Amino acid sequence: MAAGVATQSGNILKQGNWGAPIFLLIIMGMMTLPMPSILLDVLFTFNIALALVVLLVSVYTMRPLEFAIFPTVLLIATLLRLALNVASTRVVLLRGHEGGDAAGKVIQSFGEVVIGGNYAVGLVVFMILVIINFVVVTKGAGRISEVSARFTLDAMPGKQMSIDADLNAGVIDQEEAKIRRAEVSQEADFYGAMDGASKFVRGDSIAGILILIINIVGGLAIGMAQYNLGFGDALRVYALLTIGDGLVAQIPSLLLSTAAAIIVTRVNSSQDLGDQVMVQMFGSPQALAIAAIILVIMGIIPGMPHVAFLGLATLCGGGAYWIHYRREASGGKEVEDEKKAQKMEEIAAQRDNEFKELGWDDVQPVDAIGLEVGYRLIPLVDKAQGGQLLGRIKGVRKKLSQDLGFLMPSVHIRDNLDLLPNAYRVTLMGVAIEEAEIHADRELAINPGQVFGAINGIECKDPAFGLDAVWIEPSQRDQAQTMGYTVVDASTVVATHINQVMLRHAHELLGFEEVQKLLENLQKASPKLVENLVPNPLPLSKLHKVLQNLLQEDVPIRDIRTIAEALAEMAPKSQDADALTSAARVSLSRLIVQTIYGVGRELPVITLQPELEQLLLQAVQQAINSGGTASDAVIEPGLAEKLQRSVSNAVQKQELAGNPPVLLVSAGIRPMLSRFLRFSVQGLNVLSYNEIPDNKQITITASVGQ
Repeated sequence: MAAGVATQSGNILKQGNWGAPIFLLIIMGMMTLPMPSILLDVLFTFNIALALVVLLVSVYTMRPLEFAIFPTVLLIATLLRLALNVASTRVVLLRGHEGGDAAGKVIQSFGEVVIGGNYAVGLVVFMILVIINFVVVTKGAGRISEVSARFTLDAMPGKQMSIDADLNAGVIDQEEAKIRRAEVSQEADFYGAMDGASKFVRGDSIAGILILIINIVGGLAIGMAQYNLGFGDALRVYALLTIGDGLVAQIPSLLLSTAAAIIVTRVNSSQDLGDQVMVQMFGSPQALAIAAIILVIMGIIPGMPHVAFLGLATLCGGGAYWIHYRREASGGKEVEDEKKAQKMEEIAAQRDNEFKELGWDDVQPVDAIGLEVGYRLIPLVDKAQGGQLLGRIKGVRKKLSQDLGFLMPSVHIRDNLDLLPNAYRVTLMGVAIEEAEIHADRELAINPGQVFGAINGIECKDPAFGLDAVWIEPSQRDQAQTMGYTVVDASTVVATHINQVMLRHAHELLGFEEVQKLLENLQKASPKLVENLVPNPLPLSKLHKVLQNLLQEDVPIRDIRTIAEALAEMAPKSQDADALTSAARVSLSRLIVQTIYGVGRELPVITLQPELEQLLLQAVQQAINSGGTASDAVIEPGLAEKLQRSVSNAVQKQELAGNPPVLLVSAGIRPMLSRFLRFSVQGLNVLSYNEIPDNKQITITASVGQ
């Protein structure tokens, strides 16, 4: 066990995880243990050097994200400086009566050299530094950080939508899109961290003032009470050391505050701060020339310091002339080179337009299924703002893929400014098929058919099922549920609507690629079956059509093995899609019946009277004899209208009795009736007699005649 602990300790040291504990031990030691003066001098010097390095890195950084660790560095530097304040305070109070370098050479130098040994002057200088740091630099940087963080977070959905649009358009690949999304997230995290980091500096400034006051009061008390110093002597000794200590701490604090202000005010650029200043401030001679004229006018006024104003005016004028001379000297060549380059670009563009042919890259593919949202619905798809729609849609795709038996395509989401702010649109193969309006800040109370009263809100129809519904405030949720309403949030409304659209158009979403993938998965388990099915005797296109027919009739294709076995048996006899579909349905009869009736043995059904069924069989036979298929059979218009009305009435009675609406007919006319009644009688299932399993008992509840 000891060996295991030693190995683990060695791994920790190798991984570099010991830095943070050591730093914490140093901070705690500085705050609790007495320190020699020489060590204080070293640490104060290190603190100033650290602040200078951070400031210079901020100046030479081209983009704020290149110094993303700055908030952490700022926190560490602040903790180090506060720990030094505590350590120096202990030394000043314990040994301050000795005077001179009792608290170290650095504090002595700042107390005697920087402020000339005058504690009154030192106190004024210290207060001015605190005011500059706290009121001007820190407050301004904090405000900029707060606004930048807010604007960056607000802009995140638009940036992410832009990345998705570029990805969908093929402008960038998946890897670059991942990098851009990471940059957007890092930018938001950085400005959020800078907003909090600015509070460190502000708190540090306040702490500096309080420490100064406490040190002076404590020094006076100790000097007068313990060492019998007079008030004037105690004030001179302890105030001088305390102010020196405060200046040593405030100067690095001011440097770090300036670095923070530079970071948050920087704009992304390919140049460092010095290059930006030279290009943007001194790139044109006009500003310097006008400044020189103004300085000359001020310099010739009687009583003004002529040497200072006229000397600076000369420098500004000379700088303006030098910039103008450089621009004139290089301007002619630059203009000539620019004209040549522009001419070459025009010739190249003209040549490309003449000889370059259009390519497939110029044709953008359409999305199998897409979702377009108005700008007020963007928070629903933005995870950073708590949006749950992406997760809900992923769940819908997973459930449908498991139920139907093939992978549902991704839903491509983009914003559309042409839509109403609260509207969304579902597209299929680039064509809008559904559109609705929702309220992202409300919840939808759906009336399932029996509720106990009305509820206040915005009345509407449920987009997915067309039921009566009301958009209510979230606080009304419990009240609505008590009254019998089904309450869902806006994300669930959209996801449910997309679920219904994908379920209704599943046969259109099944493409050749999906069919090929189904065959590849089946080949792993049954290689001989696939070998004896595709492409001979059944082409892939015919298999695709059969699977589409099954999905269109709400039959899942997840049992692809059973379907393939039925088709392998039927394909050598017939290549008719309806016949193949019927064979597949017979093989899936248990699944079809169980989906409709459950596990019950008794099957209440609607049938056709023998005369009507015989008439329809004759129509089908005529179509087949004419070279067509059963689906090409034509029903006389009057008979079709009467048949539709009679079946609708029978279905209503069946539903009132609590039974599923099923029309049972002979196999020959089932495909024709299924297509004819699919859209006119909602929810009707048309089965053939040979699709009923042997262990089920049929009960005829209605018979439809002419």
